[in-house]
Amino acid sequence: MANQKPINVGIVGYGNSARVFHLPYITRNPDLNVVAFVQRTPAPKAGDKSIRHCTVDYPTAKHYTTVADFLKDADVDLVLVLTGHGAHAEVAEQALLAGKHVVVEKPFVISSAEAETVLAARDKSGKILSVFQNRRYDSDFQTLLDLTQRNAFGTITEAEIHYDLNLPGWMSGMTSPGWKPGEGMNFGIGCHSLDQALRLFGRPKSVTAFYRTLRGVESEAEDSFTMTFQYADSPLLVHVKTHVASTMRYPLKYFVRGYDGTFIKHGTDQQEDQTNAGLTPASPGFGVEPEDMYGELTTKTQVLDSQVQVGNLWIGKVKSHVGDYGRYYADVVKALRGTGPLVVDPAMSADGIRIIELARESAYKGVTLPF
Repeated sequence: MANQKPINVGIVGYGNSARVFHLPYITRNPDLNVVAFVQRTPAPKAGDKSIRHCTVDYPTAKHYTTVADFLKDADVDLVLVLTGHGAHAEVAEQALLAGKHVVVEKPFVISSAEAETVLAARDKSGKILSVFQNRRYDSDFQTLLDLTQRNAFGTITEAEIHYDLNLPGWMSGMTSPGWKPGEGMNFGIGCHSLDQALRLFGRPKSVTAFYRTLRGVESEAEDSFTMTFQYADSPLLVHVKTHVASTMRYPLKYFVRGYDGTFIKHGTDQQEDQTNAGLTPASPGFGVEPEDMYGELTTKTQVLDSQVQVGNLWIGKVKSHVGDYGRYYADVVKALRGTGPLVVDPAMSADGIRIIELARESAYKGVTLPF
């Protein structure tokens, strides 16, 4: 609807997540207006550049050092919970009960019990709650989703969803020998791949998992894992995997097979790397994958114009869709204004948390567990 006032956004947390994955997209959306931040660190003195601070980067926004004071701000319509994992549930519940709409960074929460509490607060408040499952808006996932919607594979019999790495520098901080809920790679990045699997295939019938540590540290906090899901009344197997010692230019991303077609894709969405390199969503080519990252589709009949016939098969590269995390917030605006559905339902994210719990139990007991 034309001439509607922007939705006022308040952000709890001002770390890398806020600066890389949220603000570059929110600030480009005319329907969203950032009005306040919670950053516990006091505002720096003039000229002090030793820390990144919201008052320096967003001088017109209000700055709070406590969540309690922030939630009293009547100007804030939508709260983004971008804290550490362990605080997601508490802050989200408080914000909902304070009458705010809420977006929670992934992972949604760190236990199924917390998920139930936050969902109950959502129901009590009548406000909208969503989880920032931004990887649904990756170039590669949007490409795969399009192929499934075209029925390129027929009945899918097996799918691998990868999020592989090559010993990134940020893993150097994962040195603790113990583990507590919210820690480990499954909470860190597995929740992205799990969300994609749930979006494509729904709830599994059972979960079988294998956990490993490959970073040279003995720890109960896994850095690599394989989870296999079976489904009721279906031959389908889905494998969700992260391997942190993947020495490849473009690690495997998807391998999907059905009776009528197969898709294999290496390399992943470029938005994070482009943002870290100083580009913005307004930069030419932002969110665009290079051609040598395009996946290959093989089918029994022609699905795309890019395919050519080779014997009795049709084979061709699939141009990747453009990745755009800004679409997540465009969808949130539609949901808040009643002009579109809530695309990321927190109940599905809660299913992902339950799967992570089952996966850890499966891995340590060496058993397959029902969902």
